[in-house]
Amino acid sequence: MPLYLIHIYAQSTVTMQVQKLEAELGMRLIERGKTFQLTEAGRLFLEQSAHIVRDIEQLQDTMTELAAGEAGHIRLGVVEPIASYRLPAILADFLRVFPNIRVSISIASSTVLIQQLQHGELDMAICSPPLLGTGLYFEPLLTEHFAVLLPESHPLTNKTTITIQDLRSHRLLITAADCPYRRKLEMILQEPGGPPLDTLEIGSMSALKFYVQSGIGAALVPLSVLRPEPGGTVIRPLEGYEVDMTCGLLCREPDYPPRLAAGRLYAILKENLPDRSPHAARTM
Repeated sequence: MPLYLIHIYAQSTVTMQVQKLEAELGMRLIERGKTFQLTEAGRLFLEQSAHIVRDIEQLQDTMTELAAGEAGHIRLGVVEPIASYRLPAILADFLRVFPNIRVSISIASSTVLIQQLQHGELDMAICSPPLLGTGLYFEPLLTEHFAVLLPESHPLTNKTTITIQDLRSHRLLITAADCPYRRKLEMILQEPGGPPLDTLEIGSMSALKFYVQSGIGAALVPLSVLRPEPGGTVIRPLEGYEVDMTCGLLCREPDYPPRLAAGRLYAILKENLPDRSPHAARTM
């Protein structure tokens, strides 16, 4: 097609669009003669519409980045101590690589995070496994290993390993009732007909070490919290019992595997969180 026809076609299309816009606004935007000049209304329209054009261009760029997984908003739920001791460094590296991805962090117990996922308030979570029948998908990623943390003046520091029977004779600092680790520990500590345990509930697992430092009692604490070893305390292994907790990715069944921006973060988490449980478990 001759170039002049293309030029005429494009110019006529623009003229039709301007005429249509003038009809809708009820006023002339261009003075037509040997040359085209903007009317006062035309100048005002151009000034007011310029930012709209820029916003549309920005929106187009954002949609392109969103489709490529380089922009978006991820709502991530995380349990302690992962939220405080493992996630910050991983997330900092992630945001340096993907500066246009916004991440919101919700820190809560596994029970609360499961409810938030079911209500559509989170995109995914890092927590302990849910109960059967939740309709969620769980992929194990890491194991939190626990040890007994004692004040350095505690009478049990002269032992190389600590038994459950040892702990029954001393005050034990425990986490909140909805903590899976707390439930597991209570099952181990149960002794039919035995004397009541001397316990003190601390709502945050990350805070346990500070209460041990103050000499209030002993606690079973994740090893990740104990690096470096808190001053004024002694670490001992627990003999004969497995109190370790598996944590992993939890999301709604249709959302697995995570895609777009969430998929980018999932890949980073899977690579950088110690993966001691390679097989995914479906909980339906």
